[in-house]
Amino acid sequence: MGFGDCGVLKQKRLKGQFWSFDLVFAIIIFSVSITILAFTWFNINSQLALSYGNGTLLMQIQEQRLMQSIITTGSPSNWENEINDTNPSTWSNISVGLASSPSSTTLSGGKVYALMAMADNGGFANYQATKQLLGIGYEYYITISDPAYTLSIGENPSLYNSLTSYTGSESVFLGGSPAILKVVVWTNKPLAVS
Repeated sequence: MGFGDCGVLKQKRLKGQFWSFDLVFAIIIFSVSITILAFTWFNINSQLALSYGNGTLLMQIQEQRLMQSIITTGSPSNWENEINDTNPSTWSNISVGLASSPSSTTLSGGKVYALMAMADNGGFANYQATKQLLGIGYEYYITISDPAYTLSIGENPSLYNSLTSYTGSESVFLGGSPAILKVVVWTNKPLAVS
């Protein structure tokens, strides 16, 4: 065996070995991968909990927000004159409110009838567009009533087998008469309980 043959044998023995640097590098890659996986899983789990686990809380918040926005004048304050109630593309630069003046509980008949027409004219597509305009992800039903009449806007939950609903009411005036404004946010789909 010559001097050159010893080097060949030495190289053959090192082929199956690994260095401690390789082990450290593998542990780092494995740890980073597990950390990224855990972080991603935590984020997905949190988002699902917000989306589904707190459905009743989200529904309650939407009902309160809808009630608060309905008893404002909206923007612009004469929004009912700025839109075509049968064409949702004209609704993009408004926010809906039914009050006749700021900080008033007197509702504007023109605004009430405009919102009724927006939700009813054009069928289901326009109702869906009003949900987006009002910032509601669930279904909604608004009534304004006194002993002589009841005006309704939206989808009546009793006709669609509502499973969960939140209701708020406010004393208002319409046409000089006292009335009750009632807002119902509802769904006929089961909600996860957190």
